[in-house]
Amino acid sequence: MSDVNKIGERIVRCPSCGGDSVYAERNPYRPFCSARCRGVDFGAWASEEFRMPAETPADDEPFGDPKKVQ
Repeated sequence: MSDVNKIGERIVRCPSCGGDSVYAERNPYRPFCSARCRGVDFGAWASEEFRMPAETPADDEPFGDPKKVQ
């Protein structure tokens, strides 16, 4: 997923657009490739597009001896 260029900087995939992004101090938007991609991601976060699924977890099996019928 990451590559190292000739200067030793890592090239990673931008989480927003999927393009190449330099993961180094000289890139103020890291891990994003640009201010636009950083802004798009922040907008999605601020509007709560990133959420955990709201599904109800399955019921646990009953406690006790599994050989007994309750």
